[in-house]
Amino acid sequence: MLPGRGPDGRAAVARLSRLLGTRTAWTAVGDGEFFCPGCGGDRNYQRLTGQRRFALLGVPVVPRGTTGPVVECAACRRHFGTDVLDHPTTTRFSAMLRDAVHTVALAVLAAGGTRARASLETAVTVVRAAGVDDCTQDRLAALVEALAADTGRFTGEPCAAGLAIELHEALDPLAPHLAAPGRESIFLQGARIALADGPYTPAERDTLATVGAALTICATDVTRLLTVARTPS
Repeated sequence: MLPGRGPDGRAAVARLSRLLGTRTAWTAVGDGEFFCPGCGGDRNYQRLTGQRRFALLGVPVVPRGTTGPVVECAACRRHFGTDVLDHPTTTRFSAMLRDAVHTVALAVLAAGGTRARASLETAVTVVRAAGVDDCTQDRLAALVEALAADTGRFTGEPCAAGLAIELHEALDPLAPHLAAPGRESIFLQGARIALADGPYTPAERDTLATVGAALTICATDVTRLLTVARTPS
C-alpha cells in the first residue's frame, strides 16, 4: 500500500526515498569559460555527462541509462543545458561589439571616402568609444585603402559582395545577443559617420542598408533610422 497523506505519509515517503531511488554519476568531458546565468557573470564550467542508476540503500546497483550532457558552473555548482554556451562571455561580447563598430565605421568610410576630415573625425570618436583606444585618422584611412584593395572596390561604389561579407561576419554573430536599441545604436553610429561630411550618398545608403540587414533591422526601420540620424543628438 502506498503511503497516505499527512505528516505520517510524508515521513514514510522520505524513508522510502532513502531506501530506493535513482543516483547519477557525473563524468567531466570538457571545460572552459562561459557566462553563468545563475551568477550573472563569466565563470569557469565543466561539461558533464551522467550515468543514472537505480539505488538501494544509497548504493547504485542497476543502470537506468544516461543523462545530460549538462554544464556545471564551477562557482555556484548549478547545472544548465548546453545551449547556455551559445551566449558569449562578457569579455567575448565586448570584443564582438568593438569589432562590429569598427567594421561598420570602415565600411561607411569606404562608401563615402576618407578625404573629408569631418567623417574621419567622427569615425575616430565612434571607434574609440567602442574600445579601440589607439584609433587614429591615419590608421582608419590606411585600413580603408587596404579594405578597398582586398575587396576590389572603389570609393563611392555600392556595397560590393566582399564588403557585405565583412559586415555580415562582424554583425551576424552579435545581432542575436543585442536588444533592438543596441542594434539601432550601432546603425546610428554608422549613419552619423556618413552624415558628417554632408547628405548620404547612394553608396553610403547602400552600405547602411547592408548594415541594417546584418543587424536584422527591417527595411522600414532602416528608413526611419536614416532620418533619425539627421537630428542632432
